[in-house]
Amino acid sequence: MSEASFFYNVRTGAVEEVDKRDKAQDLMGPYPTREAAQHALETARDRTEAWDRQDAEDD
Repeated sequence: MSEASFFYNVRTGAVEEVDKRDKAQDLMGPYPTREAAQHALETARDRTEAWDRQDAEDD
């Protein structure tokens, strides 16, 4: 498996490479591909919704 080398910058909305990344506080990742980083917010939203459904079922 290759090393993850892409980050999504929540401040700028840009995908950044590991060696050209901004402050860690602005980043989501690392992600294995540029495409995965581009979908960071969508992935996070989908996971949050799944966890919320699971929490509701556990109640």
